[in-house]
Amino acid sequence: MVLGSALCARRMKIGLKQEEVARLLGASVSKVSRIETGQHQFKEHDLARFFAIYQVTDPLERDQLRELAQVANEQPWWQPWSGVAQKHLQAVVSFEDMAQRIKVYEPLQVPGLLQTEAYARALIADSSAETHQREALVGLRMERQLRFRSAAEDKKLICVLDEASLRRRYGNPRIMYQQLEHLIDLAGSPRYLIRIAEQDRYNLPVHLNSSTIWEFAARILPDIAYAEVFDGGMIFQDEEQVDKRKKAFDRLRGASLSPQGSVRRLKDLLSSGYYR
Repeated sequence: MVLGSALCARRMKIGLKQEEVARLLGASVSKVSRIETGQHQFKEHDLARFFAIYQVTDPLERDQLRELAQVANEQPWWQPWSGVAQKHLQAVVSFEDMAQRIKVYEPLQVPGLLQTEAYARALIADSSAETHQREALVGLRMERQLRFRSAAEDKKLICVLDEASLRRRYGNPRIMYQQLEHLIDLAGSPRYLIRIAEQDRYNLPVHLNSSTIWEFAARILPDIAYAEVFDGGMIFQDEEQVDKRKKAFDRLRGASLSPQGSVRRLKDLLSSGYYR
């Protein structure tokens, strides 16, 4: 999807229509469309022809596109979970792997990359999936966390937690207590930038709903946004739509508690006896 989007943006920049590209390639319009929407496997000779048609002469840009094509054609690490992970989750995991910065706002629950295994299991237990499928999804979530921790040091998770998500109980008091302790531990790492949107504060700009924004290091990759819905998710690649969500996230983050204030709030929740 990302590679196809990059090629689509390049085509539009030089003012070509899909029909013109298809004619120059000696291919069908539907093939060009499938390539741009990420539904067609890339071959080296196809990419070389796109370079010529789209006037991609910058060696760095060519290398980045070749690297994207190589990754796109490889079997993903999460393939063993493809039987239980819905298509939108597979896309989330892929973008999560590639992004340099992940921005998340979650009003209902602790985000997956921050969950303890017990919390994840309690959360997934409410789904309609079979027992073995639920266990597989927990395993996938733990593997995602491991890969995030093992990534380059400049990879960041920038998270705004709605305080209501911390007060919503899952599992039992011990699970919730351990989850908050885990958040406090993670907040001490420069990889995790956590802020809390206060529950009782008036006029916080929380209209964003459950959202994720992926920002990529490579300059040819556009930022991508994702909105969670009840039984799936929506991915946004349109620059204006993504920018609107980025600005909404930044407003909310700026209005939330500071990192130090967020840790104090977590400790206050632990000491208040709220989880009984």
